[in-house]
Amino acid sequence: MSSLPSNAGTLPRTTGPPKNRLPVYIGAGVAAIAAYYFYNAGGDATVAKKEMKHDASRASSVIRNELPSRNKEDKGSAEKAMARAGSTIDSTVRDGKSRIADGQYKLEETKDKTGKAIMSKIDEVDLKIENEASKAKGGISSWFGGK
Repeated sequence: MSSLPSNAGTLPRTTGPPKNRLPVYIGAGVAAIAAYYFYNAGGDATVAKKEMKHDASRASSVIRNELPSRNKEDKGSAEKAMARAGSTIDSTVRDGKSRIADGQYKLEETKDKTGKAIMSKIDEVDLKIENEASKAKGGISSWFGGK
């Protein structure tokens, strides 16, 4: 009779997906914000709630005023910025295409030169082998009375 628990020989779980800790982080952040407002309000929950609502509405109005579509001037400058970005992208694509075409041309040129060099070396070796073979053939036939 053993006094060890039933899972004494097993290792802790090391496989499977990692635990998602995002909810814990969000909860800790919310708790910290609530504690901040509660502390500044001197422990009064209603005052903390009012301050929180006031800060949220002020942040919301600041964000809405900063949006680029609030007035026509911002809309025009956004369109100009998009046009500049589009032209930059177009020029980058054109430059990339020309570089690719240059690379393909150089690759074909190098392939042709290399192919010609290889074929000329093969021809030289082939000619040398044929000459040596004809010399050997002449030597062997002279043994048997041929010319």
